[in-house]
This record gives sequence, structure tokens and C-alpha cells, in this order.
Amino acid sequence: MRRRSIRMVFEARQGHPGGDMSATDVLATLYFGVMRFDPANPLDPARDRFVMSKGHCTGALYTALAGAGFFPEDELSTYLRPGSRLNGHPNRTYLPGVETNTGPLGHGLPVAVGIAVAGQIDKSFHRTFVLTGDGELQEGSMWEAAMFAGHRKLDKLTVVVDRNRLQQGARTEDTNALEPLADKWRAFGWDVSEIDGHDHASLLATLEAPGTERPRCIIANTIKGQGISFMLDQASWHHGVPTQTQFTTALEELARSEEDI
Repeated sequence: MRRRSIRMVFEARQGHPGGDMSATDVLATLYFGVMRFDPANPLDPARDRFVMSKGHCTGALYTALAGAGFFPEDELSTYLRPGSRLNGHPNRTYLPGVETNTGPLGHGLPVAVGIAVAGQIDKSFHRTFVLTGDGELQEGSMWEAAMFAGHRKLDKLTVVVDRNRLQQGARTEDTNALEPLADKWRAFGWDVSEIDGHDHASLLATLEAPGTERPRCIIANTIKGQGISFMLDQASWHHGVPTQTQFTTALEELARSEEDI
């Protein structure tokens, strides 16, 4: 997934590769280990729902959707081209598997809370998952949604925070400090776990753990640019395009990391 998404960014000459790399393990675990869905019937009422609140990281999201069978993997080569269904931000009217349009930060969690409330009213067994960036948590709409989710005891709602500690241009704690982040979520009535966001076994165990009567927040500690040495923990790679030399290096390093796995 990482090799394919960095190729998409390189060929399109635009994208958000740093966040793609930090989010990949979460997406891989959700789509290939946890969520229930049928790509042949993407609007199945019984499906689990996923909302990509950090909507700019579409390189990773589209790679997951294609790998899960929602559209042909060959279509990934059209990323960001004129007329392509693969926009810079996901569009539910274009692509099956996209539950809601996202991109303006602070919108994904509120929509997901609405989805979870609808499921609660319908007494549905489907789960709703959200992946949010940590910089996005500086938006007030996120905490308004979190407060309402806690009040409604939305036990089938799970938020995963991609906690790479970087946002566009700076560190989150230098921009508008989030810590103590876990305590904030707990204060809003959430069950909170903190794990290594690049450890598939930990992600799987936590995502599949028996629920409580509260919504669940998983703070996934990640590294921006994970797997690519020159991107690691660098705010400058929030968005950007690798040179040919950097692209070759990235593919080589990611291939070696796959061998290690």
C-alpha cells in the first residue's frame, strides 16, 4: 500500500505523502482485518461504515479501497488527473466505499457521529469507524461531536487518532497543544486506548476488543512518513512530491521493510 500510494503522488506531482505513510497501517488493519463490507454491494445496510476525516490523505485511502475490491486497482494510475474519480479529497458520488465527502478538517467526526446515531436509532449492529488527524483535533467541531457521542453512549463508534504529532508546517504541541489528549477524550465520556499505530497486531486486538457502553477512541502513535527515511517526522512532507532520486529511494526502503514484515 505504501509503495503504491507514493507512486500515485509521484506520478500525479501532488499529494500528502507524509500523512499517507502514517495512516497506512491503520487503514490496512481496518479494511483487511476488521470491517465487514461487500464491495459488490457497497450500500449494504449491514455494512460497517468508515469515514476518512483527514480527507487529504487519499493516496492511502484509495489504495485500501482498490485493494479491498471497491474499484479496479488499475484506476489508481488516474489519481488527480482531469476527469478522474480519484480526487484530491474523497467524493462519495464518484467512488463506491466512500461514505461521505471530506477534506475541510473537522467535518468527518461530526458526520460519523450522525451515522452512528442513525444506527443506534435503527438498532443496527453495524460499526462506524473514523480516522482523524491529530492537528484536526484543534477544530472545535470535533469536540462538539465528541461530547454528543459521549452523551449518546455511541458504543458502536470508534475513532482512531493518527497521532503523528505533526500538522501542516509545525508540530501540534507548538501550534495548539493537545496534551493530555487521552484525558480529554475520557472527560467527554469515551473509552480510550493508546497504542503503537504501526503495530498491526496491537491495532487488530484493540479494534476487535469487546466494546463497552461508551464510544471508543484509539490514539494510534504514528510517525509521519513512516517507512521512508527522508520523510520521517518531517512537517515539510505534510504535502510534497519526491524527486526521481527520492522516489527510487522510497521504493527501495519500502520494499526492504516489507521483507522485514
